[in-house]
Amino acid sequence: MLAYDLHCHSRYSDGTLSPAELVARAAERDVKVLALTDHDDVAGLEEAAQAAAQYGIEFINGVEISVTWRKHTVHIVGLHIDPQNPALVEGLRSIRSGRRHRAELMAESLARSGIGGVLEGALRYASNPEMIGRTHFARYMVEAGHCKDVRSVFNRYLVKGKPGYVPHDWANLQDAILWIRGSGGIAVLAHPGRYTAGRKPMGRTTLLELLQEFVDFGGQGIEVVSGSHTPPQYAEFARYAKEFGLLCSCGSDFHGPEESYRDLGRLPDFPLECTPVWTSWEAAPA
Repeated sequence: MLAYDLHCHSRYSDGTLSPAELVARAAERDVKVLALTDHDDVAGLEEAAQAAAQYGIEFINGVEISVTWRKHTVHIVGLHIDPQNPALVEGLRSIRSGRRHRAELMAESLARSGIGGVLEGALRYASNPEMIGRTHFARYMVEAGHCKDVRSVFNRYLVKGKPGYVPHDWANLQDAILWIRGSGGIAVLAHPGRYTAGRKPMGRTTLLELLQEFVDFGGQGIEVVSGSHTPPQYAEFARYAKEFGLLCSCGSDFHGPEESYRDLGRLPDFPLECTPVWTSWEAAPA
């Protein structure tokens, strides 16, 4: 099992735990190297780093950037970033600035379907109001009795073709990679097995085109072992990593004890042909 978890979320984006609580849970589950990768925000990194030092965990500054690519929403994880880098800070601020307006439009759409008061309810779940998003809406809708759990919400609402869905343009792929690389970080394509075209998985041709553009713009890694991938997908994305010369990353994509595909840590080993992403920093001179 891998002792690395390089993709997880705190209350500063759409997780349910504080950064310190998240680190404590990682320590309980024998994680040795942890990256906090909140969506479009780095505000939780200092708290997480302080907690990691207390537990003897090696901490990696991270972020997960929301990207619009050909009308698809994809996510790029940045590892070993400098959270003070001006271009990265401004880029993330620009992404966050559009979230509140989108949330208002989502609430209006749900209200037209007879579900009112959702924005106010969702904001109670958003520790960081700048980061209000679909997961906060989903948690309130479960509380209000509209669905039994968060996954059920996303089957009936908030996705394309359903009430509450609002399209949104995030960062473009090239900019996101430039912000990460410019801050000294490593750009990793997050959970590629989750990307869809409508309600179907993204086709192989489209995925290959995404990977080629990602590499052309300076992308360096791909999540092979992810909390939302199946064992056959580990092998599939390991093959793509080899084909495109990408480093292999891993992460639970943990959001909270009751909501995640997988808990923190204890991820299965990479397929044998993988070159782990951490070789890029462990081999660097001190």
